[in-house]
Amino acid sequence: MKTESNLEKVLAAGHLAVTSECGPPRGAIPEEVVTKSKHLEGFVDAVNITDNQTAMVRMSSFAASVITRQQGLHPLLQMVTRDRNRLAMQADIIGAYSLGIDTMLCLSGDHTKFGDHPMAANVHDIDSIQLVQMVRDMRDEGRFQGGAEMRGPPPKMFIGAAANPFADPFELRVMRLAKKIKAGADFIQTQCIFNIDKFEKWMEGVRARGLHEQCYILAGVTPIKSVGAARYMKNRVPGMDVPQEIVDRMAAVPKEKQPDEGVDICVETIERLKNVEGVAGFHIMAIEWEEKVGEIVKRAGLYPRPQV
Repeated sequence: MKTESNLEKVLAAGHLAVTSECGPPRGAIPEEVVTKSKHLEGFVDAVNITDNQTAMVRMSSFAASVITRQQGLHPLLQMVTRDRNRLAMQADIIGAYSLGIDTMLCLSGDHTKFGDHPMAANVHDIDSIQLVQMVRDMRDEGRFQGGAEMRGPPPKMFIGAAANPFADPFELRVMRLAKKIKAGADFIQTQCIFNIDKFEKWMEGVRARGLHEQCYILAGVTPIKSVGAARYMKNRVPGMDVPQEIVDRMAAVPKEKQPDEGVDICVETIERLKNVEGVAGFHIMAIEWEEKVGEIVKRAGLYPRPQV
């Protein structure tokens, strides 16, 4: 065990882990964080707290993580390199750890041109792989990225990174994953999986290099609310791979039944992915639909969650 992270304990014990996510509100409304957290309580091992997702201003991931921790859940602090330089990131890391947050996800972040401040500068003082390495060195060597030794106990963070098996060029996806693992990633959360055949091909490359034995891979899944959402993800979201058969299946049912169909597809995806060697758990991204996570976890045979 590298940390006291609940997520690490679940994974190290050999259980299929379950994470989900909570998008902080676009205002000083802690009650929204509490409400979303309550939907996830008892159904997940950690809750991703997004960091200005889609480059839109929201309550900070740090603050929302603290609120989530106060509710008795285990927050997974997301941190993007887009918005801060390395000094600010290291300050937030030791600050978060001092408040009981011991799990984080290192990301680059969506470009500001996609958000509500397209004129804002993208910082990217370091990239996501360098962020992983910086957190690892803080944890394992007790020193800051600039070389100075830290005072007191180092931040024992369980370090996560993201992977997109569907981005182009596909042949470089496994190589990029290997770089993140070498930098110090303990676990990986993948992009939403709809093209299971392509994901399985990616996992073949992962296993060929033994990467599934060097870190834990959590397969990302998302319940689709409507055929419109399916079409949007297929045609408008970069890096997403939604097969036409998924769109056709959603379109084949009445509008009022499409949310149920989307949940069915999500549960079926989890059941199939359970049989893929190297999948250590699931990251359920029910965006602004947190109330469905419990149903998905139960129907997929992932409930009750283990006590570790």
